[in-house]
Amino acid sequence: MSLRQRMQSTADPVDRQDLVGAAIAALVVNLVGASGVVFTTPDSQWFQSLTLPWFYPPGWAFGLVWTLLFTLIGIGAYLIYRQGLDSRPVQVALGLFAIQMVVNVAWSPTFFALQNPSLALGVIGLLWGLVAVTIGAFDRVDRRAALLLGPYLAWVSFAAVLNYSIWQLN
Repeated sequence: MSLRQRMQSTADPVDRQDLVGAAIAALVVNLVGASGVVFTTPDSQWFQSLTLPWFYPPGWAFGLVWTLLFTLIGIGAYLIYRQGLDSRPVQVALGLFAIQMVVNVAWSPTFFALQNPSLALGVIGLLWGLVAVTIGAFDRVDRRAALLLGPYLAWVSFAAVLNYSIWQLN
């Protein structure tokens, strides 16, 4: 049996309501995630004065990557939500998801508005741990949802290395 056949035989059927729900969840997560952009000022004199590591991506990459990641994690959150809010594992998973989103949004004002890379490193360390725990909680409800958070954890790991490098270089 092919992987596609196995996934179709084990996955819940997807209907129009699921597609709309997943799209709305992805949009909401993107809007919440984008709220930190208000504080993101890479054109500021402070940020321009920083020494950046050689592997710092071009500015346009951040918007593209975060949009893709927030879309994936929004879909993942929807997969959890559709299992029913009366389930304790769903409540825990979505509660952790909400907390990690708050911490995610908190990074931008910590780094840019407070101009504090060391404190931002602490925020991103907390975020990394929360994302890892959220993946575990998602996995207990829906493995697909947990897998959708994998690229997010990878990017947060990369972002932590960037944050650490900026702190060390400055």
